[in-house]
Amino acid sequence: MSVFATLVEQLAELLRPLFAASATAAAIIAFTALVRLAVHPLSRAAARGQKARTRLAPQLAELRAKHGKSPERLQKATMELYAREKVSPLSGCLPSLLQLPAFFLMYHLFSSTEIGGEPNALLGHALFDAPLGDRWTDALAHGGMFGGAGLVYVALFVIVAAVATFTYRRTKRQMAAAPTVGEQMPGMGAMTKIMPLLSFATLATVAVVPLAAALYVVTSTTWTAVERVFLYRDTPVPVAQL
Repeated sequence: MSVFATLVEQLAELLRPLFAASATAAAIIAFTALVRLAVHPLSRAAARGQKARTRLAPQLAELRAKHGKSPERLQKATMELYAREKVSPLSGCLPSLLQLPAFFLMYHLFSSTEIGGEPNALLGHALFDAPLGDRWTDALAHGGMFGGAGLVYVALFVIVAAVATFTYRRTKRQMAAAPTVGEQMPGMGAMTKIMPLLSFATLATVAVVPLAAALYVVTSTTWTAVERVFLYRDTPVPVAQL
C-alpha cells in the first residue's frame, strides 16, 4: 500500500500548481481515470459481447421455447451457442471486477492512520473543507449538511443521482429493445430486473466510505456512463415512457 500512497502523492505534486490545497483530491480523480483507461480494452470487449448477445436474441428465444421446461438443458444449449459464436456471458463483469482492488486500496489508504509505521500524511489533505479521510457522518457532525464539508457531499450526491438516473433510463430502454437477452439462464431474469437499479447503490456507497474512496466511486461511475454512450452509440435505444 505504500507504493500506492507514493503514486497518489506524486500525482498530487504534479497537480498542485493547478489545484493547490485540493491537489490530492484531483490526484485521486486522475488515478481513477488511469485505472479506467487501463481496463477500457476490456470494456470494449464487453460491449462487443453484449452486442453479440443481442444479435443472438432470436436463437436464444428458440432455445428457451424448446428447453423452457428443463433449466439444465436450456443452460447447456445456451452455453453451447455462446461457445460456437465465441461470446462470453461473463465478459461484462470483468471491467468491474478488475477495478475492485484499486477501490479497496483507496479505501484502506484513507482509513489507515499509519503507512509503513509512519503517520499517514494523506489524511491531512482535503477537498475544500472536507478531509479526504472523513465520512459523511463526520461532515454532518461538523457543520451539518450545508456546512463546508457537507456541501462537498451534497455536490457528490447530486452528481451520483444525475448519473444514476441517466444510467437507469438508458439501461431500461436497452433491455426493452432486447427483452430476451439475459433471460435464457436460470435466475438471470430476476437479475436483469434488478440491474438498472444498481446504479443508485452508489449513493449509499458515497455516504459510508471515506471521501477519497467516494471520489473514486463517483469518478468511475461517471466514466462508465459516458463510456457506455460511446461504446453503444451504434445500438438503437428506443424512446420509452419510464
